[in-house]
Amino acid sequence: MGLSTHVLDTMHGCPAAGMAVTLWETRVNGEASLLQSFTLNEDGRNPAGLLIAHDALRIGTYRLTFDVAGYFSAKGVVLPTPNFLNQVALDFGVAKPDEHYHVPLLVSPWSYSTYRGS
Repeated sequence: MGLSTHVLDTMHGCPAAGMAVTLWETRVNGEASLLQSFTLNEDGRNPAGLLIAHDALRIGTYRLTFDVAGYFSAKGVVLPTPNFLNQVALDFGVAKPDEHYHVPLLVSPWSYSTYRGS
């Protein structure tokens, strides 16, 4: 089961290949520990597969941070200064670590949406 993510670029209608992403474990006091950094592959996914394997996923809170501005700038999109979206941070909780948690992101330079996928 474990934890995974997938990012789709809704401006261009394609996976967000090349977007930088970080995964953090968060705490009630606001502190966060970096678990990993990676760049999305041609399918808009972590090239290593799961972000956290089934047997390592724990109850707790996490944050995925997506470098939206860097991604769209690299694609040649002219963004205003300051741009509307820079880093998109998604804070979410894992209550049942024996289930799969999939956190997709649909994103453009001006909007984003997410949900718990399957």
